[in-house]
Amino acid sequence: MSKNKKITTSTGCPVNHYEDTQTVGERGPALLQDFFLQEKLAQFNRERIPERIVHAKGTGAYGKFTVTHDISNYSRANIFSEIGKKTKLFVRFSTVGGEKGSADTERDPRGFAVKFYTEDGNWDIVGNNTPVFFIKDAKKFPDFIHTQKRNPKTNCKDATAVWDYWSLNPESLHQVLILMSDRGTPDGYRHMNGYGSHTFSLVNKDNERFYVKFHYKTKQGNKTFTDAEATELKGTDPDYSQRDLVNAIENGNFPKWTLKIQIMTLEEAKSFQWNPFDLTKIWPHSDFPLMDVGEMELNEIPENYFQDVEQAAFSPSNLVDGIGFSPDKMLQGRIFAYPDAQRYRIGANYNALPVNRCPYDTTNYHRDGAMRSDGNGGSSKNHFPNSFDGNYVDEKHKSPSYELDSNEVAYFDRNLNDDDHYSQPKGLFEEVMTEAQQQNTISNIVGAMGGIEGEKKSEIINRQLCHWFRVSPKLGAGIAKGLNINIEQYLK
Repeated sequence: MSKNKKITTSTGCPVNHYEDTQTVGERGPALLQDFFLQEKLAQFNRERIPERIVHAKGTGAYGKFTVTHDISNYSRANIFSEIGKKTKLFVRFSTVGGEKGSADTERDPRGFAVKFYTEDGNWDIVGNNTPVFFIKDAKKFPDFIHTQKRNPKTNCKDATAVWDYWSLNPESLHQVLILMSDRGTPDGYRHMNGYGSHTFSLVNKDNERFYVKFHYKTKQGNKTFTDAEATELKGTDPDYSQRDLVNAIENGNFPKWTLKIQIMTLEEAKSFQWNPFDLTKIWPHSDFPLMDVGEMELNEIPENYFQDVEQAAFSPSNLVDGIGFSPDKMLQGRIFAYPDAQRYRIGANYNALPVNRCPYDTTNYHRDGAMRSDGNGGSSKNHFPNSFDGNYVDEKHKSPSYELDSNEVAYFDRNLNDDDHYSQPKGLFEEVMTEAQQQNTISNIVGAMGGIEGEKKSEIINRQLCHWFRVSPKLGAGIAKGLNINIEQYLK
């Protein structure tokens, strides 16, 4: 912002009294004709846009993506067209359940959203720091989030509602186990991995389709907090994660991640032991190894947090040629829900804001709406087809057709022929976690379940304990012991 300039109203009129209200006499009442008083207070009253329902607390940074490996045999997307190619990007990290003023070291999944500004339009990967999620159908999302928010009567966080919901939905076990491990309290944003989580698809120049999962592996090394360390930081520095990222970049210590992919053919998807589009499950790396694609670097903190971080709008519906969707039910729901949330939160023209705007040429017939500030199409025609502008649909970017498994329309049980909720959490606890990590996870679960209360307390605890025992007897026994519960009934 330039210095030594006279202060004006928002319409450019010079202000001659910035701090003193025009009154009738030295001590008299204020006058309605002091229009700058009205402007200043009215603008202040409207400084806040609606807070995000989820992912409200967050931080962001600009950076670049550099291609390091050739994946042209899987995707024709221009962003991957040649080794060494660089693409500007914007990343927003966040916690999920807390409000904008909450601590960013809470035990919570972390949002990991990336916007690539490509020549073919903006491409968003809107994921988390976990490869799975609590539920597998978008219709369940509002109820799930209600349990993570505040009790409608007390306006306090409600452990009873949380564990009641999880115990009634064992599909959540895999994500809950990750959340209750030390991975649920990462040491800031720089030391955690990121995931697209959903299954997407890639299309190559020969119109061949492949299913894909995206992974970001931190080059700073994975670091987590214990529950005690995270709890202490909640009180001493609730903005720890944001401060850590800002300070690192400002000091020239640019954080980096390696983008990797897993590839599954359409034929492999048909015979895979689990539903490959189930968001509560991973693809084992032993079956579908990680392949390097490129490197992401964050190197610029926005000059104004509100303009770029708060108004940043991501959606998995933002795809480019060479990248597509999959039958993932959660992904299908998010394709609608995310743009709809941004239209409510920011307005119909949110994609015209600087942080969301495609830096390359865009052509369409969208017009009008609140806060239209990009020329609104000028005097050009606002209908298509027309006889004047010569605009056309580019057929070369047409997505190839593909077959669906069925043409039957019904409300299918999301767990139909896919109700193994225990194998992958078992592998995570017994084979991946070290002994120390196992004990920390048990301790964290005991602490979290200790908040269950009310007349249904025993029922909820018993139901959830049954799930833990089915994951691992060691896990179940450790939790039962921590909750002072006789485990004989679970071992019969």
